[in-house]
Amino acid sequence: MSRPHQELQPVASPFSLDENDLFHRWRDQKLTNYPENLADLIVEIDDPRTLSLTEFNALQHRCKKANMAIYVSKTGTDPNPEIPLAMGRAFGLESMNKNWLADETGLTSLKVIDEGIRQHYIPYTNKAINWHTDGYYNTVDKQIHALNLHVVQQAAEGGENALMDHEIAYLLLRERNPEYIYALMQNNALTIPARIDEGGSVVRKEESGPVFSITPEGNLHMRYTIRVNNVIWAEDPVTQEALSYLGQILYKNTQYVYRGRLEAGMGLVSNNVLHDRAAFTDDATHQRHYYRARYFDRLVGTNVTVKD
Repeated sequence: MSRPHQELQPVASPFSLDENDLFHRWRDQKLTNYPENLADLIVEIDDPRTLSLTEFNALQHRCKKANMAIYVSKTGTDPNPEIPLAMGRAFGLESMNKNWLADETGLTSLKVIDEGIRQHYIPYTNKAINWHTDGYYNTVDKQIHALNLHVVQQAAEGGENALMDHEIAYLLLRERNPEYIYALMQNNALTIPARIDEGGSVVRKEESGPVFSITPEGNLHMRYTIRVNNVIWAEDPVTQEALSYLGQILYKNTQYVYRGRLEAGMGLVSNNVLHDRAAFTDDATHQRHYYRARYFDRLVGTNVTVKD
């Protein structure tokens, strides 16, 4: 397969296929003392609205290593949207993706909705959601680089999340076969068809783009969904092999896949890592409610670095 055209990067990046030595140094650095389980990502804090420097540093350290951290706060079932908003500001996140179903604050309240337009979208049901990164259907210039979640209330049963660092997914694919990365960096690797409303009008244009791309700062971005409907993948054999291997990575529950259930007052801070959601069941007193915040920014202080 021919190498896809890539814009020149202002800085050398370990994610460039032209930088083998840099990649191998980054790989060794990445895997050294990498978190072994979900507990290694957890930081106990008091309140995201009054995050201390020590708490922030602990969260940022984990995000720098694994592109994500989980906090356990004392806010419980307090529904104040300022809790997740303050966490975002602490990490320098200013440019929020205020999607059309978001709250007035820009946050999205993820909970079961049985009426109106939201009932037709899976995030507002109790159904399982397969592996993806957020905003995979966005335009190229509006990609999501940070994703934060905050739990107001958990379901009576179920609702676990699985998480995986997208840089690890890249690493495993490249180690298996660099041609997989070539394929997944093609601009037609993943296409999301246009969304048409009931009146026949186009409300979101068809969007094609790569799975993996490199930002001007040299960071890795991933655009991915494992959904089988309303998605078009490049049909060449290498792309199909790459997708099959990625599926094996995600579903074989390797040491790099973390699964657990966030409870009230807990939250995720991340550079839009791969994640899924198990189905769940609410009852009269436990009705699952997450706040989701999507940002066009990356978490401050987490740019990729490679030691000499």
